[in-house]
Amino acid sequence: MASNLPTGFTLRMKTLLLLLAGLLALAPASRAQQPASTAGWQLRFVVYLSRHGVRSPTGKASQLDQYSIAPWPKWSVAPGYLTPHGYQLMQLFGAYDRSLLASEGLFAPTGCDDARRITIYADSDQRTRETGKALAAGLFPGCNLPVGSLPEGTQDPLFHPARSASPQATALAAAAISGRVGGDPKNLTLAYHAQLAQLDDILSRCGTPPAQDPPRVSLFNISAALNSGMGDHAAELRGPLSTAATLSEDILLEYTDGMPEKDVAWGCVNGDSLRSLINLHTASFDFAQRTPAVARMQASNLLDRIDRAIRQAASGRPVPGAPDKPSDRALFLVGHDTNIANIAGLLHLTWIADGRRDDTAPGSALVFELWQNKATGAYSVRAYLTVQTLEQMRTAATLDTANPPARVPLFLPACGAADGSCPLDAFSRTLRTALDPAAVTSPAKP
Repeated sequence: MASNLPTGFTLRMKTLLLLLAGLLALAPASRAQQPASTAGWQLRFVVYLSRHGVRSPTGKASQLDQYSIAPWPKWSVAPGYLTPHGYQLMQLFGAYDRSLLASEGLFAPTGCDDARRITIYADSDQRTRETGKALAAGLFPGCNLPVGSLPEGTQDPLFHPARSASPQATALAAAAISGRVGGDPKNLTLAYHAQLAQLDDILSRCGTPPAQDPPRVSLFNISAALNSGMGDHAAELRGPLSTAATLSEDILLEYTDGMPEKDVAWGCVNGDSLRSLINLHTASFDFAQRTPAVARMQASNLLDRIDRAIRQAASGRPVPGAPDKPSDRALFLVGHDTNIANIAGLLHLTWIADGRRDDTAPGSALVFELWQNKATGAYSVRAYLTVQTLEQMRTAATLDTANPPARVPLFLPACGAADGSCPLDAFSRTLRTALDPAAVTSPAKP
């Protein structure tokens, strides 16, 4: 039957219906900004385990140059130091964290009054101490928020094993890794041959060789080996994959430090190809750092302190060994990618953020939130991983609600409920079960 309605009226009705459908389609996305599972709950405390910001490569240029036909780019800071660009990125991250915590009612949006309710503690390296200072400057600008640490050059047992591992422990760590790689570290070269070939191709053809060009060492000419560790290393996994892990991350550092395109892998790598290459680093860390026997030796002290800090915040009373104050609302621990990988391995945490699986890029943070039910007073813990995107780091983009860093929820298999939360008592039991009490020491004094 033909419609008797005027054409103009019909068009207006169709337009209105389309607009209404669009608004309904957007509604779930708007609600996703505040998950329904936190309704009726109040955020009380947050622990950030952050990696330091963008640094220069830890190795000397001569160590890197042997694998490429062209020299690697020069850096303006000493090996392993936080760069000025890296400092800026962490300051931006701190400012974003302040606004996020303020939106949850933990801190006032501005001012210094709440600076007494936060502790920032960093490892003793320059890159971690400076990262802590950058976070402090972003969180509480102009407030002279102190950053605790041991003196530079002092090994801090919070971020590193407290003592040399016993021969039995290092043998166990090597056996655990061996069991995951089929008894032969050469299997890693076979399993990741395609990705290794991609990087080896870049190293063999990109850039301008110097006048006196010594023979290049191909990744595939590196011998694979797995040995018991020495000192504070649980095990030593070496070979094409571990070398490629270092080189691919060095390319990531070039990109995220904002170097000119011609200096990022000699002009041969962009953001998309970098996301593929960095899988080499993730794979190497999976075996060398996430293997539970390794992670337990290296992360027990840190996991113990995180548990104590969260239980202290819930009780409001001092807990011996906690690295912060009972009145604190946030604790920032600034360490390394190994710390995040170790704890992720112990707690069986995995993620995909910014198109990268289980990557622990500079500035990334493993975050534990303590929530309290407003009606019952019960506590639960939620975990997530947050990291700036590669492009945000490269351009030093301002972080805000319109351009937030990547944030992905993490599920705790040992105690997680369907909504992603973990009751506090169950969370604490999970951490106490995962760690090795013999590896926990008394806190070092800054």
